[in-house]
Amino acid sequence: MNAPALHPLFRTGLVLALALLSQLALAHSGGTTGMATVTVAHDKVRFDLTLPDVPAGPLADRMQLGRPDASPEYGPLVQALSEKVRVRADGRDCPPAEGKVTPPTSAAISITGSVTFACPGPIGRLELRDDLPDVLGLDHHTIALIVWPGGTHSVAFGAETRDAVVTIGSAAQGMKGAGSFFVLGIEHILTGYDHLLFLLVLILRGGNLIQLLKIVTAFTLAHTVTLGLAAYDVVTLPGALVEAVIALSIAYVAAENLFPKFAISRRWTVSFLFGLVHGFGFSSVLKEIGLPKENLLLSLLNFNLGVEAGQAAVVLLCLPLLLYIRKRPWEPRFTVAVSVTVLAVGLVLFVDRAFFSA
Repeated sequence: MNAPALHPLFRTGLVLALALLSQLALAHSGGTTGMATVTVAHDKVRFDLTLPDVPAGPLADRMQLGRPDASPEYGPLVQALSEKVRVRADGRDCPPAEGKVTPPTSAAISITGSVTFACPGPIGRLELRDDLPDVLGLDHHTIALIVWPGGTHSVAFGAETRDAVVTIGSAAQGMKGAGSFFVLGIEHILTGYDHLLFLLVLILRGGNLIQLLKIVTAFTLAHTVTLGLAAYDVVTLPGALVEAVIALSIAYVAAENLFPKFAISRRWTVSFLFGLVHGFGFSSVLKEIGLPKENLLLSLLNFNLGVEAGQAAVVLLCLPLLLYIRKRPWEPRFTVAVSVTVLAVGLVLFVDRAFFSA
C-alpha cells in the first residue's frame, strides 16, 4: 500500500520546522551573551563578567580551550577584561587594578572573570566602554547591571553599542534600572530557544482557547513561585541540574504530543510541574547579573512581567497559525512530525547537559 501524499503546505511547514529547530538547537554555537555586574563603591568599579562559554576565536585560543593536549588557562580572560573594558569617572581614566577568575565547576558550567578599576576619586559620572566583541566575536553581547548604593541601571553592550554613560547617585536612574528588568525578561524569553521550544510543544496540542489559557496560566504561576523562591535564596538548585531537566521537559512534552487525548486532558498539570523547573532557569539569569538589594522586589516583578510579555507575544503569533492548521486534514501528521523533531532536539540537549557539560 502506498503512503499517502503529503499536502504541499504540510511539506513546506515540515521543512521550515526542521530548519528552524536545527538552528535553535545549534544557537549556542554562534554568538554569546555575557552577563555582567558593574559594582560602584566610592572610587572603585568592579566589573564581573559571566560567560556561558567562550566562543572559538582569539580569546579561546589564548585560553587553550578545545585543545585535548593542553589544560585550559583562565588568566587570559582577566587580561582581556583589563584590555577591552575601559572605565572613566568624571572624565578621568580608571586604570585596571586586581583581577581574578572563577573557573567552571561541576555545579556551575559558566566562567566568571572579575577586574577592579581604581578611579581618582568618588564617582559621579561613570563612562563605560566594552570592546569585548573584538575577542569574543562581533555577535557577542553583554547585558550589564550597574549597581551603586541606592540605585541600579542596566545596559546592553554589543559590537554596535560599545559605550554607556550613567549618572551615579540619581534616584530616577535607580528606578529606571529596576524597570529595565522588564526588557531583560522579554529578551530572555525571546532569545531562550529551550524555553521557546517548550512553549511551542506545550501549546501544539493545547486544545481549545480555554484549555490553552489554563496551560499558559499554570506555567506562569509555577515559574513565578520558583523564580521568587530562588531569587530570595529560599530554595536553590544546581544550575546544571536545572538546565538538564529543562531539556528533559522539552522531550517529555513533545513525546506526550504523540498521544493527544492523554496530553490534552492533563496538559495544565504538566505545564505547572515543569513551569516550576523553568522558574529556576529564569532565576539563574538574574543571579548571574546580580539582583539589586535596594529594588529587589520591583526588579523581580519587572523581570517576570517581561517574561510574560514575551510569552504572550509568542502565543499570540502562533495561535492563528495553530487554529488554521487544526482545520486541515493533514494536521495530525504535521503535529506528529514537529513533535518528533522537537523530541529529538530535547533528548540531544538533555544528554549534552546531563553528561557532557563540564
